[in-house]
Amino acid sequence: MTVKAERKSAAGWRLENSYARLPEVLHARAAPVPVARPEMVLFNEKLAVELGLDPGALAGESGAEIFAGNRLPDGAKPIAQAYAGHQFGHFTNLGDGRAVLLGEQITPQGARLDIQLKGSGRTPYSRRGDGRAALGPMLREYIVSEAMHALGIPTTRSLAVVTTGQEIAREEMLPGAVLTRVAASHIRVGTFEYANATGDGAALEALTRYTLQRHYAELCGADNAALALFEGVLERQARLIAQWVCVGFVHGVMNTDNMALSGETIDYGPCAFIDIHDPATVFSSIDRNGRYAYGNQPDIGHWNLARLAEALLPLIDKDKDKAVARAEGALGKFPARFRAHYTAGLRAKLGLLTAEDGDFALAQEFLDGMKTAEADFTLSFAALTGAVESGRLSGPLFSGGAPLRTWHQRWRARLEREQKVPSEVVAAMRRANPVLIPRNYRVEEALAAAVAGDLSVLHRLLDALRAPFAETPANQPYRAAPPPTGQLYRTFCGT
Repeated sequence: MTVKAERKSAAGWRLENSYARLPEVLHARAAPVPVARPEMVLFNEKLAVELGLDPGALAGESGAEIFAGNRLPDGAKPIAQAYAGHQFGHFTNLGDGRAVLLGEQITPQGARLDIQLKGSGRTPYSRRGDGRAALGPMLREYIVSEAMHALGIPTTRSLAVVTTGQEIAREEMLPGAVLTRVAASHIRVGTFEYANATGDGAALEALTRYTLQRHYAELCGADNAALALFEGVLERQARLIAQWVCVGFVHGVMNTDNMALSGETIDYGPCAFIDIHDPATVFSSIDRNGRYAYGNQPDIGHWNLARLAEALLPLIDKDKDKAVARAEGALGKFPARFRAHYTAGLRAKLGLLTAEDGDFALAQEFLDGMKTAEADFTLSFAALTGAVESGRLSGPLFSGGAPLRTWHQRWRARLEREQKVPSEVVAAMRRANPVLIPRNYRVEEALAAAVAGDLSVLHRLLDALRAPFAETPANQPYRAAPPPTGQLYRTFCGT
């Protein structure tokens, strides 16, 4: 089989290839490897329209061929991107070992978004890997990334999943699939680590200038481009991780190659959402020491940013001592910036529209009470929203000798100082407190059915997740906490 170029642009492709014009040390040509029998499993028609694509031209067999890599869309010049990364704290040279960047789609609004095929075959960076992906993990990324988008959290998106008609070998033989991922870019902390490790100062400088122009255009006039870029990335990461924590999201594998400089959530491998609130929660089967536990995510974000600062040192100042001092000064802002975003998020979840000094402590006491009572994170905050709306608060956290009964009185007193009508408070809380998340047991249920050939369960779940803040008939069955199983939930990387 050979890859054929799509001659018509009737589907709406407007691909450019600006990243491919960066120094060649940062990427390599890598065409997707055609598959036997591509078949569309999921196609995100709404996202296609946002990208300026024609769903009617892509939803069928022709689209399946493009999204499997058997046919290239007009303007595609596929490359694999080079990057390194600290994986569980250990530096490794990596690169796109099972993905190719087709190009950057220019949307009707003028946005530039990467179109990447994930699971599209071997590349120059595959090492011993087969370059392929299994259907289950690609569907998981589709579900969770689209759920995160609906929650209002910056994220890569999923345009399509196609099966390949071929099996891949993991611990067992699994159906192969390719995911089409849409991202502001795939530039990672690890991309800068790689550029710095090559010793190619021109490539590092070109990458810095390109990233600044693409994602932080407002900072392009800064006296020190590298430092400005670093501070911009730090601010976006502080906000992003605060948003994760406020909805109970656990990324699961926060290696530096999984931190995007755009500020989007990227690489949904062993990710999951907490049910019972516990900062020590770990889902990933390979995170044996809890490095990437739910409550550790802010500290790991800080650690990853330190690696970015190290990579940028040659550009921050030619004098190494001065470069280190300036980088440390900027890096030291992260804890306060995260705390500010996290506190703002917690205030919104508690219905507090103004700021008082004791707000963080009030929120922390509620979180501690949930941990003591082993209460569900999402349902507990949703109960607070309902309490403001109805004027009554009931449930195991607040009745009898429950740990949060006295807390409830202090929270009520704090709300009264807001001097806001209840409808304003409820509206703010509804925007901050989802009534449902991608419950792990529901995701597993949908994945198992889909891999067995039944997509109806998956489609119902996706329909529900599109409205996470509203109580709708579609999402009612998905709002409940999981039934007790007595077993720890575990996720797997999928590679």
